Amino acid sequence: MRVDYADLAARIAALAEGETDAVALMATLACEIHHADDRFDWTGFYRVVAPDLLKIGPYQGGHGCLTIPFARGVCGAAARERATQLVPDVEAFPGHIACASSTRSELVIPVFARGERLIGVLDIDSDQEDAFTQEDASALEAILATTFGDLD
Repeated sequence: MRVDYADLAARIAALAEGETDAVALMATLACEIHHADDRFDWTGFYRVVAPDLLKIGPYQGGHGCLTIPFARGVCGAAARERATQLVPDVEAFPGHIACASSTRSELVIPVFARGERLIGVLDIDSDQEDAFTQEDASALEAILATTFGDLD
């Protein structure tokens, strides 16, 4: 099953309407995104909890890494560079952290609240190589901006 991003965005908007708690929103999005597409093997958020440090937030799938410094891995790169990381082959990514040995490709998108304040990253792993497209990245960036962009 492939995700229908228009349907996913509408569903998330309806579920998130009026919610202002970032963790509640992350939990809702992790669940909705994870179950929207068979390519998504692990879907979750890492939250910014200290300067240059991410800690696991709400997720769907097997256990994730508990903490990730901005200096390490795909999630760290997304946070450090404040830019989406579309990685077709994690083995070729310098400094990749293998939280799950089944991960073959990864899409990580920074999450910003009001004023472009970085509050975390959305991490989606796949057990398939080259599983993600620029369309996936752009659609999910738009969903994240709509959901979190007005939070204080």
